[in-house]
Amino acid sequence: MFTINKHIARASFVLAVAATTGCSSTPIYAPAPKLAPPPVAVDARISGWNYLLGPGDSVNVFVWRNPEVSGTFPIRPDGKMTMNLIEDMQASGKSPSQLARDIEKALSKYIQEPIATVIVSGGIGPYNQQIRVLGEASKPQAMGYVEGMSLVDVMIAAGGLTDYADGNKAYISRIVKSDGERVQQGVRLEDLLRSGDSTANVEIRPGDVLVIPESLF
Repeated sequence: MFTINKHIARASFVLAVAATTGCSSTPIYAPAPKLAPPPVAVDARISGWNYLLGPGDSVNVFVWRNPEVSGTFPIRPDGKMTMNLIEDMQASGKSPSQLARDIEKALSKYIQEPIATVIVSGGIGPYNQQIRVLGEASKPQAMGYVEGMSLVDVMIAAGGLTDYADGNKAYISRIVKSDGERVQQGVRLEDLLRSGDSTANVEIRPGDVLVIPESLF
């Protein structure tokens, strides 16, 4: 009888300790968040995407009531441009509207309340927004990103695949984080271009690099 009471007392003691200390054989975790955090990606470059100027672009600058300072001017490889009354203005990486406001500010030293408009007359944008096609494309190249561009649009511009391409092993190298980290997304170019499989068409984003390997056979 004493032995039974001793076991009961010991069990009661263990339960009391577990209750006061919160001990349990099952780990206790913090509750799951109600909403998963959004991925850190380049989606911001797609939503509300604006064309940014880059080296090699040509811009048509119109200054209202001041034709003598208006004209068409190229953006140099260093990203700067020179126009009438303004030397070495940074242009690369700016939207046309941003550049127009900077031109107005610079011209205000010489013209009262200038009003400028910038129109892009040629170019493919800054390097970090260009689409690059490497490997076994008929015309490997860099091209400007166009809103709504898809994989088939890129391949039309690149002239399709060569006879030596392994199209279904091609991939897109895409920036997914603000620090420039990239991931590889496989694509099926053979199915898309030679079999007409529209499900193989995918969205293209600014800065994508399409790599088309050579077939081993």
